[in-house]
Amino acid sequence: MWVKICGNTNLEDAALAAELGADAVGFVFAPGKRQVTVAQVAAITARLPGRVEKVGVFDSHDAEEIADVALGAGLTAVQLHGGLDEGLAERLAQRFGGGVRVIQTLHWTVDEKGLRGTAEDGADSRAEQLAEQIRRVSALGVADRVLIDSKVGAAGGGTGVAFDWAAAKVLFADAPRGIQLIVAGGLTPESVGRAIEQLVPGGVDVSSGVEASPGRKDPQRLARFIANARG
Repeated sequence: MWVKICGNTNLEDAALAAELGADAVGFVFAPGKRQVTVAQVAAITARLPGRVEKVGVFDSHDAEEIADVALGAGLTAVQLHGGLDEGLAERLAQRFGGGVRVIQTLHWTVDEKGLRGTAEDGADSRAEQLAEQIRRVSALGVADRVLIDSKVGAAGGGTGVAFDWAAAKVLFADAPRGIQLIVAGGLTPESVGRAIEQLVPGGVDVSSGVEASPGRKDPQRLARFIANARG
């Protein structure tokens, strides 16, 4: 089970995640409470083990900007969080030449009250739309990881709200060969085991669910999350 701890803002948290066995640590370059700078991240990634993936999260659609940040910050992967933009993914893959991986985020819309879907965009319909987008990512051939995250209002991550895992079971079960689906959104140490049992994903991604406050991890929750994901 691939485990990513996202929303890191300091070396202490990122290093602890690595020490506890996380496969990847994430840094948010998109505007928000956990936004970091190139200089901040470069100082952190230089002191992390080589086995740990260093992932930058972007909502920008500017390939040159993303590439410059990735190289300057010492990233090994970029996570495209601004919706499916096939041209952007292709440009980045060409620019990186395989040296930096591309992860595509797709969003499961959840209403602002935290309900699992809306009348206008039912769970079955949303699953079908996402399945089509996953097929497009697979056909494009530049990203082998697709992260499914909750979108609540304008917020496409770090909301602490889960999407409809029951409705998403078929989506995860029918993922194209060669595509690793990652579940995010509302995961906690208490719920991650249940999410894995229901969805059988290729990996899990958490940010707010292991925090003491935005941008600061709770060591005990972090340890329990990784242990429960492995278990």
